[in-house]
Amino acid sequence: MRARGVIVAVLGLTAGLTGCGAHHHTAVNRTRALSRRALLTSAHPCPTQRRFTCSTLQVPLDYGGQANGTVALAVGAANVAAPRGVLLFLAGGPGQPGIPFLTLIHTRLRGALAGYRLVMFDQRGTGAGALDCPALQAAAGASDLTVVPAAIVAACARSIGAARRYYSTPETVADIEQLRTALGARQLTLDGVSYGSYVAERYALKYPAHVARIVLDSVVPQEGADPLYRAALSGSGRVLRSVCIAERCGWNPAADVAAVVDHLHDGPALLNALVAESVVAPGYPRVLDALHAAAAGHPGTLNAWLAAARRGEAAPARFLSQGLHESTLCLELAWPWEPAAPSAQRAATLAALAAAAPESALYPFDRHTATGNGLAQGCLGWPPTRPADVPDGAATAKLPPVPILLLSGERDLSTPLVWARAEAARAPDGQLLEVPDAGHSVQLRARDPGVRRSLARFLSGV
Repeated sequence: MRARGVIVAVLGLTAGLTGCGAHHHTAVNRTRALSRRALLTSAHPCPTQRRFTCSTLQVPLDYGGQANGTVALAVGAANVAAPRGVLLFLAGGPGQPGIPFLTLIHTRLRGALAGYRLVMFDQRGTGAGALDCPALQAAAGASDLTVVPAAIVAACARSIGAARRYYSTPETVADIEQLRTALGARQLTLDGVSYGSYVAERYALKYPAHVARIVLDSVVPQEGADPLYRAALSGSGRVLRSVCIAERCGWNPAADVAAVVDHLHDGPALLNALVAESVVAPGYPRVLDALHAAAAGHPGTLNAWLAAARRGEAAPARFLSQGLHESTLCLELAWPWEPAAPSAQRAATLAALAAAAPESALYPFDRHTATGNGLAQGCLGWPPTRPADVPDGAATAKLPPVPILLLSGERDLSTPLVWARAEAARAPDGQLLEVPDAGHSVQLRARDPGVRRSLARFLSGV
């Protein structure tokens, strides 16, 4: 659910807040916070991005009205005429900011954005207001799947404190509605990548009348991701066979993965690396050879690749906040427990979920990988947390009958193709574009120029 390849484009950012829990919220009377009219304030040219105006939107910390405070969200908007209205581009993660990507998105999608006013914002807990837990950040970087010691995860939650319950998608959906009002837009066109697609879906379910059209790129299902990551486990065989066919490798790479997992017992690390490769290099250069050699008893090249994959995931909180990432996922993944469930019950419940899955749903990986991946392990030790009382759209409902374009890379393992197909079935006016040989973040990274032409046609209403 990450957009790791895009993070490389913002390595010149200034430092964010340090000290876990140093998130950007201000204590004010809760009644005043909830009744305040949504306004954009402190408008100024965005530093180093002069085509955009940056401003601040103050939103309630707690839309349920039980806690004091506001959160300051950074907003960036293009200085252009916009006969087609506002296009709100939603970054991924959860944990990525929006403001640093304004110029990148505008440049890559210039033709498709004609007539729109591009707007992005730093979702709560990201960017300059990142939930920054230094030890967790150092251990996980930009990864969804790296296994982090439970004590580090729990320490992050304790440092954020009780406010962690206010850093989840329902709050972000409510923030977007505040932003729409502040922009004076009757409707929004939404373009969400990875976790941003999930936010777009949830906003559309909550505020269907306020959505003009939607782009869902690298799709996360609206009911939340499976903590066992079964779609990626089973999908890895399909993806690697696709690469093998293209390269005429002459063997079955899925069988190699199964052999490596069986003999070396490094399933979670291998899964993490394969998912990361689908983001940054979906051609999987030299990966098939490394797997084949390891399956034959020569793991040196594979081990070097696994180590390089981990090094490549290093990222500070201002690029992808792991504090926000865990706060959100531990409240919202499709867990077999409630977020407030005692920690002691969770491991057994997770193991039972994996035990009930047929081996074919996990192959070429195994049950140890399913329960041992970082996505699943990360929330075993996250302290019980009661979600805030924020009304949300029904996760099982159909998406609204507005034009929806779904984009999915055939080789994407971060948000596998099967997720996009399932979400397309919930879109009455949806069209799914499956892009051969592409990985994650299709509209920004796919080599096929036809992808952006299709995007431009969709956004123009043709």
